[in-house]
Amino acid sequence: MNSNIKNSLVFVVFLLLQIFIFNKINLFGYLNPYPYLFFILLYPVNNNKSVLLISSFTLGIILDMFANSGGIHALASVVLAYFRPNLFKFAFGVSYEYNTVKFADKISPERITLLLLTIFIHHFILFFFEFFRVDLIVTIILRTLLNTLITFLFSILILYLIKPNKK
Repeated sequence: MNSNIKNSLVFVVFLLLQIFIFNKINLFGYLNPYPYLFFILLYPVNNNKSVLLISSFTLGIILDMFANSGGIHALASVVLAYFRPNLFKFAFGVSYEYNTVKFADKISPERITLLLLTIFIHHFILFFFEFFRVDLIVTIILRTLLNTLITFLFSILILYLIKPNKK
């Protein structure tokens, strides 16, 4: 399948899943999974980075329109897409330099590190700009950590559904 068509399909699938399923999940009043950022992680390493930034902004702004959240998803998505190469370099080291990294392969410590780090950064930006008050930093950090955990669990589940173990 053509890479552009595949990326567009992944974009649409994660957008629809987030809008119609994951936005409806509200555990204990404040825990919401945001696995739509998986699109940013699954974007091929050697593809055009400008397209990734534009796609991330589009994904975020559409989610903001459906969630009535004023642009915080777009901001968090674009920041994550911008720093994505640095996060890949941090998690994978030399393998990233040779473009041999595929995030959706098997689960390894490097992939778990990358997943947790990206989810945490995304959620911290999201909740910091949602509350936008320094005196609520404890609330921001608590919500960031709890939502990182719930999004991580959903992301691992999605990763197992996308790429089952081959024996």
